[in-house]
Amino acid sequence: MNELSTPSRRAAPLHTPSDLGLQAGKDIAGALTVLLADVFALYLKTKNFHWHLSGPHFRDYHLMLDEQGDQIFAITDAIAERARKVGGNTLRSVGQIHRTQRLLDNDADYVTPEDMLAELADDNRRLVRFLRATHAVCTTHNDVATTSLIENWIDEAERRSWFLFESTRSTR
Repeated sequence: MNELSTPSRRAAPLHTPSDLGLQAGKDIAGALTVLLADVFALYLKTKNFHWHLSGPHFRDYHLMLDEQGDQIFAITDAIAERARKVGGNTLRSVGQIHRTQRLLDNDADYVTPEDMLAELADDNRRLVRFLRATHAVCTTHNDVATTSLIENWIDEAERRSWFLFESTRSTR
């Protein structure tokens, strides 16, 4: 490398070379970015409900939502890094998350514990649908690395949804 090429490398826009191709990178990174916005929205809602739980099952629900929040947050970096690895960009701000997310926030002053769990169960089921759609985009472009990650995330989201559903079932 010579002195003349250094400034052009510093001024060049972000672009990571990938064997998947430019269009694949755009499609996959775009799908992952929208997915990431939803994952952040679900993470924050899970923590919101974790912080605001009350009632006779407080400890059990509080611990379950704390565990689920940690699991959801744990995939955020992998999603963003996959978008970058395939040659794309990803989220840059909370504002972009708000403009991009498909899962709805819940800013209510009070939500019953049962409604919290039911809403999170529904959101996790919706996330599974979003994950499957992102998987389809990645499959179209033969991105096996991203599809294998997504398959694990689907299983995790299905498990969260199952636990949330079972926690709201009546035993009568």
